[in-house]
Amino acid sequence: MRKTLCFKMISIYLVLAIVVLTLPSQSWAMFIPTAESVSTRQADMVTIQKTLESQVIKQRLMDYGLSSEEAMARISRLSDAQTHQLAQNLDSVQAGADGLGAVVFVLVVAIIVVLILELTGHHIIVR
Repeated sequence: MRKTLCFKMISIYLVLAIVVLTLPSQSWAMFIPTAESVSTRQADMVTIQKTLESQVIKQRLMDYGLSSEEAMARISRLSDAQTHQLAQNLDSVQAGADGLGAVVFVLVVAIIVVLILELTGHHIIVR
């Protein structure tokens, strides 16, 4: 009797976990520009400038022997396509810090599973 109750609880938990994990994540819809223009280059340069003003980036540039002004001088010599690609890559690097949330979620789920198993009398042995 107790085993069937334990299996029912675990199966209900697993079904709920699978449903929650398969829900679609948030997405954004926006217009894609048809052609690059001068304003696109200016916007990209502003993005790059803001990134270069970050203390972490400044320190990293100083470690390589460059100042922010030298880096901007080199970046200004890039073509429009290269500048746009660099700005996009910088946006993805700054926005890519969401991996910690996924790791925390997985750890919380693992702790809940271990807790349920311990409360039902099963013991977890890691070798």
